[in-house]
Amino acid sequence: MKHTLRDASGVDHVPAGGTVRIVSLVPSLTELLFALGLGPQIVGRTGFCTAPAEAVRDLPKVGGTKDVNLDRLRALAPTHVVVNIDENTRETVEAMRAFVPHIVVTHPCAPEDNFALYALLGSIFGRQSQAAALGDALRAALDEVARTAWPVRQVIYCIWQDPWMTVSRDTYISRMLALVNWQTWPASDADLAACGGGNCVRPPAPGTRYPAFRWQGDVVQATDLILLSTEPYRFTEQHCDALERQTGTPVALIDGAMVSWYGSRAIEGVRALAAFARAWS
Repeated sequence: MKHTLRDASGVDHVPAGGTVRIVSLVPSLTELLFALGLGPQIVGRTGFCTAPAEAVRDLPKVGGTKDVNLDRLRALAPTHVVVNIDENTRETVEAMRAFVPHIVVTHPCAPEDNFALYALLGSIFGRQSQAAALGDALRAALDEVARTAWPVRQVIYCIWQDPWMTVSRDTYISRMLALVNWQTWPASDADLAACGGGNCVRPPAPGTRYPAFRWQGDVVQATDLILLSTEPYRFTEQHCDALERQTGTPVALIDGAMVSWYGSRAIEGVRALAAFARAWS
């Protein structure tokens, strides 16, 4: 039987009891905690946790996702801190263990992983019915997308420039895009290795999930569409116009939160991605 109370680090949690004080260090998880009805128990967030806007406005900030102010965090006396393997550093998490009783580690790597995420947080914090409702809504969204026979498109999803950075296929973003049959470059470490000979920003390490690269002819020629995400880098339509002139390949601006945010946002994200894909089909 699957352990619904086992987090991504392999730690088994128990249902929270007594006074519960939650700090979230991940924007999408902050939004999810509110969607589960846990607003009164949330006592802190990062400066990047901006949704839901009205609800988080007066919550204390404890720095950023990767530069957490441990003194501020300690002062909030949290019973639980919710973190993510990609978003937060191991050093921060280990330092928190000295004064935080319960650290919940998450790591969704595909849209379907949200079911386990909902169940984990719902079970820990006594919000099983809310978690089940979110799961039903996500299942409906995924089933709706699966009913369409999406044509295969080769895409490059850019998350940064200077250096240019993209996503590998073992990321949540790539697996979201795969729902509409958009296949991201690079497909494998071999693709990155083939980008050598001085063409890459740096030699790619095996298993690199967010590799840096430079634009080169064979990569561009095999691409149907270049996607510039609105986060974490704030790409704009001006960036799209400039890159399209440079590469001769169609370039589109895409809402990064809809593609990369797991949690409750994934439900809206799946539907938004389908609408976006139809517009570019």
